[in-house]
Amino acid sequence: MVRRSRRQKLKKLTRLCRQEEGLRVKRSCPSCGLEAGGEKKERGNPISVQLFPPELVEHIVSFLPVKDVVALGQTCHYFHEVCDAEGVWRRICRRLSPRIRDQGSGARPWKRAAILNYTKGLYFQAFGGRRRCLSKSVAPMLAHGYRRFLPTKDHVFILDYVGTLFFLKNALVSSTLGQIQWKRACRYVVLCRGAKDFASDPRCDTVYRKYLYVLATREQQAVVGSTGSRACDCVEVYLQSSGQRVFKMTFHHSMSFKQIVLVGQETQRALLLLTEEGKIYSLVVNETQLDQPRSYTVQLALRKVSRCLPHLRVTCMASNQSSTLYITDQGGVYFEVHTPGVYRDLFGTLQAFDPLDHQMPLALSLPAKGNNRYGQLGTGDKMDRGEPTQVHYLHRPIALWCGLNHSLVLSQTSDFSKELLGCGCGAGGRLPGWPKGSASFVKLHIKVPLCACSLCSTRECLYMLSSHDIEQCPAYRDLPASRVGGSPEPSQGAGAPQDPGGTAQACEEYLSQIHSCPTLQDRMEKMKEIVGWMPLMAAQKDFFWEALDMLQRAASGGGPGTSTPES
Repeated sequence: MVRRSRRQKLKKLTRLCRQEEGLRVKRSCPSCGLEAGGEKKERGNPISVQLFPPELVEHIVSFLPVKDVVALGQTCHYFHEVCDAEGVWRRICRRLSPRIRDQGSGARPWKRAAILNYTKGLYFQAFGGRRRCLSKSVAPMLAHGYRRFLPTKDHVFILDYVGTLFFLKNALVSSTLGQIQWKRACRYVVLCRGAKDFASDPRCDTVYRKYLYVLATREQQAVVGSTGSRACDCVEVYLQSSGQRVFKMTFHHSMSFKQIVLVGQETQRALLLLTEEGKIYSLVVNETQLDQPRSYTVQLALRKVSRCLPHLRVTCMASNQSSTLYITDQGGVYFEVHTPGVYRDLFGTLQAFDPLDHQMPLALSLPAKGNNRYGQLGTGDKMDRGEPTQVHYLHRPIALWCGLNHSLVLSQTSDFSKELLGCGCGAGGRLPGWPKGSASFVKLHIKVPLCACSLCSTRECLYMLSSHDIEQCPAYRDLPASRVGGSPEPSQGAGAPQDPGGTAQACEEYLSQIHSCPTLQDRMEKMKEIVGWMPLMAAQKDFFWEALDMLQRAASGGGPGTSTPES
């Protein structure tokens, strides 16, 4: 019986193989007609994919995953044109986000929209607790890509590319095991539409972010006796805890703004608004009275930087509680400094500080002091810097985040993968894998999404935003070849340098630092930092770091059958 059933299965399989032989389509390159192996065979009747109607090929390709469409487009010229067609990406976009009606603008609107929605994601890793792994937040179906995000005291706010602001809430949810647990960013609601920008308290600690200020565009009814409506910019203030709107101010329809930042204390909160023409306007509100049901009268005035320097066109603003930075279209940098401590750190003296005039724009040439107490500058030591210092071996940074005592850099490796580097104080888990911190940039033990583009770190959590815009040019530019590695330009008539970039001198300095460490464990930690400094490929750095971890565990008696090495 067993032999008979095997013979029946073999006959059935042979019959199926013969049927497939008659229906087989020869896999060939459409442009040359060769098979994948590069040989021509006479068996069978080959059919080229170019014989099919282009609409049919595009329709079939549109059912592939996005990564397979991109890979197929790199095989030959024919498939490159097919996979790059807007019809393919229109179907992919509607499959990924069926609720999105507006594909946006640009030269390739459907391809851009599809990739934005395919790569969008918000990832986070908590510093405390037993589970320290990367998690993904809930993804709003209505979101058209992710443009900006801001974590507050209790929740996270995300702005997409069509101006919809989403409110991602933390909540108690039931796990797969039936347990109730507190989960971060697991539910979402639409906070408002037509948003251009948003801001909150500029301090790093999210505890102070009680209100969310949203710059938006709203349709306003025209004057009495006329029909229609006008689009006017406004600022709406929401409670971050509940998403309730508590305040709104509307501007004249002739004024159009593109960015908002906050500066100052809660009782004298200054709102700085940047117009499309590069001018700065400001108004002052009292946050402690925003939740009271009463009307306010605020005055919008031109900021002093735009009054005193009317020829300047500001393109971007940044702020903290006691200072504001303006970047012009010509690359100039101007500061407003409101406290003597910040003024002394920037300029090294209080000679020209005027406590009665906080709005005076100060041209910033070179800072006088860069605090490096915890090694947060990534220079390999803990010495303050009085002038800009190049951080070597930090290849292709994509995004930077500067905390009070540590710094993070999101960089791209040679194989286009992403990694997260950090330096400075490692207390509280803020540098995963490096609890003692590091004075140089080291690779953190965290898995980075392939399309990560920005990051933010709070006291409790590390956030990374994933999104890829095909029309956005990278901000990073390589240095000229003469300045790579810190080597000066060779002068005419000079011979070839014996030690380009000072490699031998740097190695001697590294050995001196290792020798000065008192214990073997300290020497291991120092060697890990030095590996991060060296101009090695990402795979080589990972190899040395893993090897040093193995040696460190063996030295502490963690490995089986290991002996204590000599110090």
